[in-house]
Amino acid sequence: MKDHVELRSGAYADSVTLLQVSRAVQASPGVVAAQVAMATGLNLEVLEGMGFEVPASSPNDMVVALRLDDDADLAAALGVVDAALAPVRQAAGDTTVAPPRTTASALRRTGVDALALVSVPGASATVEAMDALEAGRDVMVFSDNVPLAEEVALKQYAASRGALVMGPDCGTAVVDGVGLGFANAVRPGRIGIVAASGTGCQQLLALLHHAGASADGVGVRHALGVGGRDLSAAVGGLATREALRRLDADPDVDLVVVVSKPPAEEVAEALTRDTQALGTPVELGLLGRGQRDLSAVAEAVLLRLGHEAPEWPVHGADNTGPATGPLLRGLFVGGTLCDESMLLATEALGPIRSNIPLSDDLALGDELMVDDHTMVDFGDDALTQGRAHPMIDPTLRNEQLARAAADPATGVILLDLVLGHGAEPDPAALLAPAIAAARRDRPVPVVVSLVGTDLDPQGLDAQRDALVAAGAEVHLSNASATRRAVQLIEGAAR
Repeated sequence: MKDHVELRSGAYADSVTLLQVSRAVQASPGVVAAQVAMATGLNLEVLEGMGFEVPASSPNDMVVALRLDDDADLAAALGVVDAALAPVRQAAGDTTVAPPRTTASALRRTGVDALALVSVPGASATVEAMDALEAGRDVMVFSDNVPLAEEVALKQYAASRGALVMGPDCGTAVVDGVGLGFANAVRPGRIGIVAASGTGCQQLLALLHHAGASADGVGVRHALGVGGRDLSAAVGGLATREALRRLDADPDVDLVVVVSKPPAEEVAEALTRDTQALGTPVELGLLGRGQRDLSAVAEAVLLRLGHEAPEWPVHGADNTGPATGPLLRGLFVGGTLCDESMLLATEALGPIRSNIPLSDDLALGDELMVDDHTMVDFGDDALTQGRAHPMIDPTLRNEQLARAAADPATGVILLDLVLGHGAEPDPAALLAPAIAAARRDRPVPVVVSLVGTDLDPQGLDAQRDALVAAGAEVHLSNASATRRAVQLIEGAAR
């Protein structure tokens, strides 16, 4: 084989485009491996891990790294790169309609009630969001890696104008029944959700949708994501309060659910007082030690609406043999799902090391796998700089899956797979072969929480069946999946 690495100085494309370019090139004849990416620190580590030697570069350089068979045509492979990067414009009849070049020009094309969605690199997101707020629009900031101080400034300005900032790092929202970001497709109803959590919101959407198949009136009208830091001490719930005010004023909302990653204690206390003053009943689902898991929150919502919770489905239980070692390894694309699993597993197994630890003393360094129980959030900002979110690009997680399975200390691998509009079109097509390969030499149990609905574009049943065929046990409830993984580890310890 032969390697080719070149830098394209000053060239730029977003991480999703570059992921698509990489996949297109890798499908070309004679190409063994391909990575086309911006030269961020994380991407350089990935390239070095693949064995590529990258010359001195800056984050403003694009790296084209190809590994080819000896007889492969390098010029043809580079031609695929160039073709995939060629700019595309929307054609309308005999004319070419150019997209707006600035946020201000985009706002001029929309009505005054339009919601602005910002999805640019985090360093540029605040300027674009502020333009939208100054134009009188609410804004959803999909971008991650936005500095905390800038989030506070945006939300303080929005509060002064009665506007709503959803995010930063707001991956999921449903506005008047319309899904945004990674939102799942769900049946409409009269429930409103405020979510300081993306995948936590998606877990609720999936569970409530499943229950609604046999329970009339269970559906979601709005799910307003506010960003995972909104209930931190620094932000103080600025967007959560505005979202609650709006849902309380909506005559088509009968019940509000607030879901969050573990909040700051003082902010949670203030939020509890605020919700008691609302006219609309509120169910709080704030993760933390001693608090309910998300499945229990969904069950409480159903009870309020007069329905019993169903049995949350499990498939592939026959695949799962005994734990093959003493350690639990959790590999997540969802930060809130990772939080929930750590909280549940800690109660039974003791401390869990993580890149998003429950306490600072449990933080992982650059090495994501150590000789302890570990859970890693691959959607954390530090692991998405210059890369698409792992719900779009699972490369890093799949590599870690192979490492975990090869470690004789690994007893059980716990994963999530999250469906939705903006996610990978067929994520099981990438994860299922990785699971099968990981279990080929050593039948390590793999337990998966599959978060999605039967209306999602990926097809819930097809995704589940592919995972089961690969040897996984698949749960709709992340809490259920975690308890099953813990049970297997505890069984091996006896």
